Amino acid sequence: MTWRSPLALVRDALRGQRAREKDLRNLSSNLPYEGLEKLKQPNRYFPRNAIKTTKYTFLLFIPMNLFEQFHRLANIYFVGLAILNFIPVVNAFQPEVAVIPICIILALTALKDAWEDFRRYQSDRKLNNTPCFIYSRKEKQFTERRWKDVRVGDFVRVVCNEIVPADLLLLHTSDPNDVCHIETSNLDGETNLKQRRAVSLGISDPQFDPESFNSVVVCEKPNNNLNHFKCYVEKPDKEKVGAGIESLLLRGCTVRNTDHAVGFVVYAGHETKSMLNNNGPRYKRSKLERKLNIDVIFCVILLFAMCLVGAVGHYVWLQALPGVPPYLVPQSNGHLDGPSLSSFYMFFTMIILLQILIPISLYVSIELVKIGQIFLITNDIDLYDEETDSRMQCKSLNITEDLGQIEYIFSDKTGTLTENKMVFRRCSIMGTEYPHKENAIRLAVLDEPESEEEVIFNQRPRPPQTGWSLQSEDTNPEDTQHYKHNRLKSTVTGNAQSNVAFSSPLETEVIPDRKLLQQISRAETSSSSSSSRKTDPYLDFFLGLAICNTVVVSMATAQRQRVSGFSRCDQTNNPLDTLSGLVKKPGSLRHLFSSWQLKPKRNRTISEDSVVEEDCFNPPVKTEESGDTNGLQTCSLHAASQGDKPATTLDNLSYEAESPDEAALVYAAKAYGFILLARTPNSVTVRLPSGEDLVFEVLDTLAFDSNRKRMSVLVRHPNTKECVLYTKGADYAIMELLGTPYAEHLSGKQKNIAADTQHHLDCYAKEGLRTLCFTKKVVSDKAYESWSVNRRRALAAIENREELVMDSAVQLETDLSLLGATGIEDRLQENVPDTIMALREAGIQVWVLTGDKPETAVNIGYACRLLEEEDLVINMSCKNKLTCTSILDCTLEEVRRYNADPRNVDTTQDISLVIDGRTLTMALSPDLQDRFIALAKCCRSVLCCRVTPLQKSRVVKVVREKLKVMTLAIGDGANDVNMIQAADIGIGISGQEGMQAVMASDFAISRFKHLKKLLLVHGHWCYTRLANMIIYFFYKNVAYVNLLFWYQFFCGFSGATMIDYWLMIFFNLFFTSVPPIMFGIMDKDVSAEMLLGVPELYRTGQGAGEYTFFTFWISILDAFYQSLVCFFVPYLAYQDSDIDVFTFGTPLNTIALFTILLHLSIEIKAWTVVHWVVMLGSVALYFVVTLVYSAICVTCNPPSNPYWILQSQMADPMFYLICIITTVVALLPRYIFHVLRNSIAPSPLVQARHLDRLDPSERDQWMKEWRGFRGSGQVKRSGLSTPPSPSLGSPVDIYPQSPTISDIMGDEFTLNVISENYQRPLQT
Repeated sequence: MTWRSPLALVRDALRGQRAREKDLRNLSSNLPYEGLEKLKQPNRYFPRNAIKTTKYTFLLFIPMNLFEQFHRLANIYFVGLAILNFIPVVNAFQPEVAVIPICIILALTALKDAWEDFRRYQSDRKLNNTPCFIYSRKEKQFTERRWKDVRVGDFVRVVCNEIVPADLLLLHTSDPNDVCHIETSNLDGETNLKQRRAVSLGISDPQFDPESFNSVVVCEKPNNNLNHFKCYVEKPDKEKVGAGIESLLLRGCTVRNTDHAVGFVVYAGHETKSMLNNNGPRYKRSKLERKLNIDVIFCVILLFAMCLVGAVGHYVWLQALPGVPPYLVPQSNGHLDGPSLSSFYMFFTMIILLQILIPISLYVSIELVKIGQIFLITNDIDLYDEETDSRMQCKSLNITEDLGQIEYIFSDKTGTLTENKMVFRRCSIMGTEYPHKENAIRLAVLDEPESEEEVIFNQRPRPPQTGWSLQSEDTNPEDTQHYKHNRLKSTVTGNAQSNVAFSSPLETEVIPDRKLLQQISRAETSSSSSSSRKTDPYLDFFLGLAICNTVVVSMATAQRQRVSGFSRCDQTNNPLDTLSGLVKKPGSLRHLFSSWQLKPKRNRTISEDSVVEEDCFNPPVKTEESGDTNGLQTCSLHAASQGDKPATTLDNLSYEAESPDEAALVYAAKAYGFILLARTPNSVTVRLPSGEDLVFEVLDTLAFDSNRKRMSVLVRHPNTKECVLYTKGADYAIMELLGTPYAEHLSGKQKNIAADTQHHLDCYAKEGLRTLCFTKKVVSDKAYESWSVNRRRALAAIENREELVMDSAVQLETDLSLLGATGIEDRLQENVPDTIMALREAGIQVWVLTGDKPETAVNIGYACRLLEEEDLVINMSCKNKLTCTSILDCTLEEVRRYNADPRNVDTTQDISLVIDGRTLTMALSPDLQDRFIALAKCCRSVLCCRVTPLQKSRVVKVVREKLKVMTLAIGDGANDVNMIQAADIGIGISGQEGMQAVMASDFAISRFKHLKKLLLVHGHWCYTRLANMIIYFFYKNVAYVNLLFWYQFFCGFSGATMIDYWLMIFFNLFFTSVPPIMFGIMDKDVSAEMLLGVPELYRTGQGAGEYTFFTFWISILDAFYQSLVCFFVPYLAYQDSDIDVFTFGTPLNTIALFTILLHLSIEIKAWTVVHWVVMLGSVALYFVVTLVYSAICVTCNPPSNPYWILQSQMADPMFYLICIITTVVALLPRYIFHVLRNSIAPSPLVQARHLDRLDPSERDQWMKEWRGFRGSGQVKRSGLSTPPSPSLGSPVDIYPQSPTISDIMGDEFTLNVISENYQRPLQT
């Protein structure tokens, strides 16, 4: 290595910094420069692949860790006092002894930090030494190296089931279509496979030779966006080939279903996207901790005041002396400090003496308590989800108490309130609606929890048949199996062993509609010519379902080693293929239908009785009886098999979907025989019902984005050779792009396809279904060639690439021909209505922020009881800001007028607000923000529709900052991350859309219903325990330190003590440290049953809560009183006696111990064996340590020594009498106060504790009466009575009183008191 001057090193470092900060990077292959020194390497300025996540080094650990710990002001305070004690003129104790407490605290924290950093070091070393294959020019092959050896510009080869070591630009794969499948569960938790496509460089050689790569890779500066990547490859002939995220293999991903892939390293080490996203745990300060810091400042002020009294008192005492007493020893030169200087020194001496007024062990105790609380929360069996085999996760260790102070909850809808299991329910094709009644019956039976026995449907495997058949199925009694009702209601028994997302039988099995099946069968059988079939709209509709998506097709038997955050428990294999065996017991089925009618529920998005209801879109289709007493007839579909294809091919197909919507549509198409067989970047293969396989050439895929609200696939039809664009998207984004109606040569009635389809879409939305429109467009070859040039130019761009790509997509998506629409049901999770009602009774305002249509969201709002029938629903949908302003002003005026009415003094208006995204943007503008917040504050629930992820976080921030309230955000997907991070507490649900929300959250749960116990029980307990423990800590320290303060009045304020300093250290370090920690971890003021039964009890922690300015100072005053009693009762008892100073101090220490521990005994609400052991153990430890110390300490503290002091005291009856009388007198006021308060004006918590002592049956009756009485107060709780069920599967036009679309979404301001809306009459 050659020597280089410092100037050259600095110059090279500056060049490297400039190269790393450039917006664009030009990367070249390292192979031509292999073996040369670093200065000649083209990519030398970019970091290598080795990572380092440790905070410390071996040599600098102590100084760096101390610097880290001194960020806490309390540590600086105590270290400063320890140093001050080394100054002879101000020291109060032996300097070496004074250092012990703070050294113990710092050493324990340093050990914890060292252990954590050592674990990080081990993880880094293991990762950096992971083997990988890097191409070597000298050896002409890929050689095994380590991850830390990878550099930018290298060629890396990864094989199947191997983790990608760096961010690689994919250049070659073993797949003939240059496709590589990856799993990104290590990055975002998504377990579905994703396709990555190699950059098309025009290299036809199947064996990729890295040495032949002589292009330059131009890419953007590293960023943490996992979903976007800008890059192009510039060939030697200056041709640019664009590449994006679809060609990037991210570090941490796992290669699946691909033998091997070769990539070019563009980012390495800490510049990779995964490392840029690895920010570590976020530190949040709880509301209680912020209050605690303020009270610590008050204690400092109190300490300075007491020290000032001591200094002034010392000055007065010295001035009052007639001469110089013999115990004032002058300095060696004979000089004696004057009273003024002595009192100045005494001020600092008093600070050292009274320093424990600031509790040194409080912060450590709080951390221990929070660790104990988290242990109890994570091990709560009620927060464990058996279906996903997952339990509660706590990611932020320092905000558990905030769970007990939440006032606003912001929730996502899809996947949070609902299952995110999309079920295909209905569809409309060419203006004709198909209700799929048989499928509705299957879904309703699956979800029926009332019967004692649960029906599981099994289907015998049957060989494929040629053609289609619509036949009634024979009933086999053995096809029906009965199991005891021993599982959760939301669990669908099925083959859950598959690791494929969105593949439960509930989602994959669809029973076709008979009418639609007949329509397809006629089209297949009657049309022999290909010309008629190719233009059949029904064929095009289902081709659109099968083609227009990003679903990856893989074989279910392919070897795949999953890396999953949550393992699924094994379940029995009972595929729900059909309704075979439904009527083994006709009476049982009749009982099912009767139970649907008599027991309506609001906890899911389909009302049970809708499955036997006449459809509102089409007249009922009569069915022939097949021997059953209920007149039900089921149908089956049998796809034809080809002689040259094995029968097991379709069974082995596995669909890997990025969203549950896509999976539901593909499975629906499969149910009708349009089977997606294979997908590559250049082709997609679909099998038709006739058995014919069509291979479509994929010309381009226009991916979904939040601006267009749609996606398209451009293919070349294999029969007609036409370029066909299939598009699906939201109805409002599709309808405005329609051109000439599809097949306009048909009858005039069918020309109204768009209007009829829109009507069906509106009905779907009111039923709570998620809607999508499907269209088709034939693109001429000339138009395609012209468009593809612009498309390639947009893909190769670096600047404004997203805008150019979107513009190119919009350019093609015009003059679309409408095919039809689909309605997909997303079912409510279990116990969501009950959870929302409990949260509202607890005084928490619940907001739902969703991207769904207002009609869909409103229906779900009624189903989950976010909206009630008697609510005054304010629907805000404005097209301009002026209208929005007038609505806000008028509504606020109405609310003020209502509150000003003397007849409404003791009542609160039940107002709910529904607002769409466009109006929300206007309402959150600076000039309307205050009015919107004022209106929202008056609402008990708010429903925001059509909102973007940024709007979600904006709403949370505005409410939190304007109202100064504690907020909680809960969601399950990547679009909820901003909202989760903006709230005081973020909760992620480990659902079906990956783990992005979980990774960004503070807590993670698996079901929305767990939020009820997490907040109402654990949140309440954590807050009350920690608040009471902190108040007790302040009381304990003030009461004990005041004993030393009162003694100063009798020792000339000289800083002397009557208690040995070692015993003073032991008092706070051992004798009284464990009881308050156990109190903070295990105390229960109210049982979990009471907190869940009476949610109103949660309100005690909201707002100021129990830890207030008043309670803090009351405890401080009580500490002053108790210290006065504990000092002056023994003082008066021993007055005029000849006892020495330690004989006087030992009873004081013993009395202080008994008083402080018995004070805690009064505060403990629930005694356990642990409490008894800790309390009695502390007393026993005190006497054992003090007796041993008194026996061995002969010359510990000359000239006075505590030798044999306690032994002598315990032989004197006077000692016991003083201890008993003093303790009783000290605690009597607090005890009397508790008795009077609990007897005369008991708080709700005291009343709840009284009810806890009753028998469970009697207690439950009292709880019902309590809720009924309290429900008539501030918040109406109609949820105490059984509400009618909204019908999400029922027609809306049979109810004249239901609001129309214009009522809900009109630009006019509407106030609708909804009392019977969305409620269907029960049929008998």
